[in-house]
Amino acid sequence: MSVYVIIGVDVETDIGSFTPFYEGVKKGVPILLDMFSKQKVSGTFYFTGESALQNPQIAKQVAKSNNEVGCHSLYHETVGDELFPIPGVKPLLPHEVKDRIQLATEWVEKYSGVRPVSFRSPRIWGSTAVVNALEELGYVSDASYAMYYYRNQFTAYHPSKTDWTQKGDMRILEIPNFADMTMKSKDSPLERDRDQWPLFRTKGAGYTMKKIKSFVEFSKGKGVTPVVCLYIHPWEFIKVSKSYRYGEATVIPHKFITYGCGKRAICEFNKLISLMKEESYTFVTAARLADIM
Repeated sequence: MSVYVIIGVDVETDIGSFTPFYEGVKKGVPILLDMFSKQKVSGTFYFTGESALQNPQIAKQVAKSNNEVGCHSLYHETVGDELFPIPGVKPLLPHEVKDRIQLATEWVEKYSGVRPVSFRSPRIWGSTAVVNALEELGYVSDASYAMYYYRNQFTAYHPSKTDWTQKGDMRILEIPNFADMTMKSKDSPLERDRDQWPLFRTKGAGYTMKKIKSFVEFSKGKGVTPVVCLYIHPWEFIKVSKSYRYGEATVIPHKFITYGCGKRAICEFNKLISLMKEESYTFVTAARLADIM
């Protein structure tokens, strides 16, 4: 049974929604492109519309590489169902979703030169409204399913138009994001500790690989094709600050968000790719997986 790996790179503002800066995009994306090229693997770079607009040279660089250009909404915003509240970040209303994603798609296409067909919602918070909008806009894949939270789908599937967390007959392929489904969670009811980001740099490549192999065996035990969908961010691969001051506020991220960013992240993620290659896993883009499955 083949094991598929998708490296999803969420190309967004530094530290997610909490700063307006793009140092990670400017400096981190070239680092990842070089790493992927040397490792002979391809990833899917999910650009927010704004990140493509602000960094068109980077968007074009990805488009010209052996990687996929995807979309990550217009801004780093909540387009899907809110799993837990974030102060000052309000979810889009369902009737706003399609127009927002359509504009994001147009921006990514304009500034990269490629129309995206793969999507991931910021914070991997998707919804039924999101997958229906994506289907209408011609997308072939969506990697917004938070496996750690929904705990129902363990491999890529075609969702239902009325409930995106259930199997149905939509054309679009929904790709769950890798989580450890064999551990006992200590974070009820969300179970965020099952989520594997950012263990590659906080715990190391070897630790993360053990989690991946455990998930692969879990998937095979369920009789489903193992799909290891990862998410990383360009800002993780540059030196980051312990706090960010701008406007009327200072943002101090939790330690795990910034720990190991920069050289350690580069080293450990490169090791992780090598470890997965040693297991003969098949690296694919999100769009390629949609062709396969």
